Amino acid sequence: MLVYVIMAIIAYLIGSVNFSVLISKKMAGFDVREKGSGNAGTTNMLRSVGKKAAALTLICDILKGIVSILIAILIGHISNVSPAILVEVSAFFVVLGHTFPIFFEFKGGKGVATSLGVIMLVNWKIGLICLIFALLLMALTKMVSLGSISAAVLYAVLIIFIRDSYIVDFEFSFIIFGFLLAALVIFNHRSNLKRILSGTENKLSFKKTSEEGTKENKN
Repeated sequence: MLVYVIMAIIAYLIGSVNFSVLISKKMAGFDVREKGSGNAGTTNMLRSVGKKAAALTLICDILKGIVSILIAILIGHISNVSPAILVEVSAFFVVLGHTFPIFFEFKGGKGVATSLGVIMLVNWKIGLICLIFALLLMALTKMVSLGSISAAVLYAVLIIFIRDSYIVDFEFSFIIFGFLLAALVIFNHRSNLKRILSGTENKLSFKKTSEEGTKENKN
């Protein structure tokens, strides 16, 4: 049990390193949470800072998930615990750390990019299907939130039926993990979901903006 707790703490701390805040302060001189939607994530970086900053944020947030899983694999090799549960604990808590970062007043992003890094490494086949599905939906609707929410639901469903291509041996706990991760992503998009249902969700734009009136992604 102690190993799982240690892994949860490590993953949470990795997730708590909020690159969108660090990059926005370095490249634009302000905290991205003070602009646009108020969300510390790639989409708000794109709107408030620009494409380069958004791309860097996306890459760094994905890497957080990957690094966390790799550490879990390493710890699994040197400890006598379930590799699957260790990976699941690492995956969930790195996303939780990104959402509620202890280093940044517990005000982070929505965990989509970090979740992408996690699911691609946990099971590349499921991760690839979800990524393609999300990108297609985003391209059709111009709504990042809809693509993210839908992909999270799809992930939870696919993990029930696909039992191969996991980074460690498949265990039933992966199904529970899939639903927990999907629930966290959906919870983080609860305000977006309300706007999607009411038809007022904003569309994706590649134009940088400094307007602070839009609150599309703010929790």
